[in-house]
Amino acid sequence: MSSSFDALGVPARLVSVLHAQGIDEPFPIQRDTLPDTLAGRDVLGRGRTGSGKTLAFALPVVARLASAGTRARAGHPTALVLAPTRELATQIAATFEPLLAATGHSVTTVFGGVSQNRQVQALQAGVDVVVACPGRLEDLMKQGHVRLSAVRVTVLDEADHMADLGFLPAVTRILAATPAGGQRLLFSATLDNGVDKLVRRFLSSPTTHSVDDATNAVELLEHAVFGVADADAKKRLVEALASGEERTILFVRTKHVAKRLAKQLTADGIPAVDLQGNLSQAARDRNLAAFRSGEVRVLVATDVAARGVHVDDVPLVVHVDPPTEHKAYLHRSGRTARAGAAGTVVTVTLPEQRHDVATLLRRAAVHAPLQAVTAESPQVRALVGQPAARVHRAAPAVQPAAPRSGAAPAGRGSRRRRGSAAPGAAPRGGRTTASGAGAQDRPVGGATATGRPAPRAAGTGGAAAFSAGGAAAFSAGGARRGRRSGSR
Repeated sequence: MSSSFDALGVPARLVSVLHAQGIDEPFPIQRDTLPDTLAGRDVLGRGRTGSGKTLAFALPVVARLASAGTRARAGHPTALVLAPTRELATQIAATFEPLLAATGHSVTTVFGGVSQNRQVQALQAGVDVVVACPGRLEDLMKQGHVRLSAVRVTVLDEADHMADLGFLPAVTRILAATPAGGQRLLFSATLDNGVDKLVRRFLSSPTTHSVDDATNAVELLEHAVFGVADADAKKRLVEALASGEERTILFVRTKHVAKRLAKQLTADGIPAVDLQGNLSQAARDRNLAAFRSGEVRVLVATDVAARGVHVDDVPLVVHVDPPTEHKAYLHRSGRTARAGAAGTVVTVTLPEQRHDVATLLRRAAVHAPLQAVTAESPQVRALVGQPAARVHRAAPAVQPAAPRSGAAPAGRGSRRRRGSAAPGAAPRGGRTTASGAGAQDRPVGGATATGRPAPRAAGTGGAAAFSAGGAAAFSAGGARRGRRSGSR
């Protein structure tokens, strides 16, 4: 079979869109599934993240909308894609956008963590494709803002992860609200935890394609287990692993550790951002954009937050805190070796963790002998390569604001009003307040929007590092005014 998109039946105008993006040859999962999906058959695709799944379902969805020649009515989308995380939903929608632009159709995202107003407005305007997380979509269905009776094709992406997060009851109710005769495409690395029940209930005689599943993905990766003597040695090793010139993802177990490690690395001259559940959606988007663009080379993430991170060209993933079960290991490791590229996965283990790590790797079908290392070991240096230049920036000098004309001199009899800040002082409280030019565009988690560390390595909370102009907004009783300007 020819491997070109047009030979597989993809409409010419969509092939042109792909060509403009430099995409001319389909990946295996696209080559195998497109003949069936374009023909309207139900498909069960088993392919790991990074295998090209998104285009594998986006192309037939858009082709079907184009052939129908109709537009969606208000609140009645004609295609639905369900995804487990906000980040994944956003990235799926970004894949759809240029394809839909070529056919005159539209897409919107629906997920929690943000106001629903814009989502409702998009639905009421009449949107063709909805990419949604189950929780928020169910909320909008209950409120009457969206009905699924006109959906012709439904896609479930990363169904196994939706099962892990406990979304299957909601997914079942959503699928039951779509027409029984519609086309359904389900993509999942595994079929456990109830995913098999979804397949039996909602897919009609599906064609199954297993390409590059999660277990086989280990063949594309180089795995290493680095044993360290104690917590101090671990800290130095992690810093060394993060110091290279390439993108690196560091996985940790808790939100607090993610935030703290990103701040620590940034303070040490290694610009880093965190991705964890306590961040607002805007902060998550800023941090992920900084990492994806290369402005920041290091992303410190927790499992749930990073499940939707789809960034190509990440050659190194480090399990700073080893996961507790092998599926999490495979999903974390899938952040590297994407799109057919090679990658390296390092697991850092303390003496008391070695038995559990050995069991974890055995269940993941990974063979990686333990190597006792320090931050200066030759194998660490060989893996990291040339360290990147450290980025240190001194905090700018902040001049006290000049007294206002007619103001009483500071002395025993003068009192600062409640809510005012001392000249040059940061506001009290745990929130990082954005003031000064460009503050809203700054990634949180320890780095500025240019990828350089903030003067005081501000993380997602705590005192902010202010520019001279920003600090001046808080001097002479201007703290409240500065807060308002930073929140616009």
